[in-house]
Amino acid sequence: MPAIQIKNLTKFYRNQFKALADLQLTVEPGQFFGFLGPNGAGKTTTIGVITGLANFQSGDVKVFGKDVRKDYRETRAMIGLVPQEFNFDPFLSAEQILTYEAGYFGIPYREGKKRAEEWLKFFDLWSKRKDGYKRLSGGMKRRLLIARALMHDPKILILDEPTAGVDLELRYQLWSFLKDLNSKGKTIFLTTHYIEEAEKLCTHAAIVHQGRVVAQDSVDKLIHGLHAEFVDLDLKTAVYEFPKQVGDVQVVLTNGGRGLSFQEKPGIVNKVLHILHEKGIEIEKVGVRRPTLEDAFLTLTAKKGAAGSDA
Repeated sequence: MPAIQIKNLTKFYRNQFKALADLQLTVEPGQFFGFLGPNGAGKTTTIGVITGLANFQSGDVKVFGKDVRKDYRETRAMIGLVPQEFNFDPFLSAEQILTYEAGYFGIPYREGKKRAEEWLKFFDLWSKRKDGYKRLSGGMKRRLLIARALMHDPKILILDEPTAGVDLELRYQLWSFLKDLNSKGKTIFLTTHYIEEAEKLCTHAAIVHQGRVVAQDSVDKLIHGLHAEFVDLDLKTAVYEFPKQVGDVQVVLTNGGRGLSFQEKPGIVNKVLHILHEKGIEIEKVGVRRPTLEDAFLTLTAKKGAAGSDA
């Protein structure tokens, strides 16, 4: 039985903007699943639907076989949500935020206090337990969000941009914690703008674009499905305008315009070099490498975008 199963999900907003269009998605129990897409692709809206925070016009959404509408209380109890924004009650202390959260899910007060102490100590927040969240640093707030989501020991942990704005040290600490949590059987559903983060953490991923899933598979298969190496060019001077697509290949500006990256295909290198020559841009270094999840992401979203623009 899938941890999350979505079939034919469609959602409109009041202005008739179609945020989700016949979206299909399956997340199996125990997976560390990356849900990736550009801004406005429908990631946060999908999370809202799964957690019952957003309604939808048509489709079927289930969590461990339970319908998110008909069985809302059961499905919501199976999910721990870490949202993008800090949405704490400003009148509660860090400890109260956690104990109140336990109460929402029917956990007795004493047990809630015990769990709150355990998580506050685990995330090195015990000394701040009496402080309101506004007195916490950004990194502490992120840790408190995760602790709150885990108070009722959910089957699924959903994280919406969990490392946005945190320093590198805390990011690595959170990565280690999440990988360990997943190794113990917790299903994790992650959205992130850091594609490197998804590649390091996730076993499986789906790429969503314009409200549709354009690819879903194991991370390895998504990467190897490109069937080609990538060329990286370091330029002597920056180029600020360059075709986003040469032939059927997506070209990405890197390093503030001092580099180009693109998939190696017959004739493409010559075409790119010709464009650079016309612009008077000299090449400093050429590198060839294996594809990454970011390459797969850019290639798949570019193809879908091109198809959509032709329609």
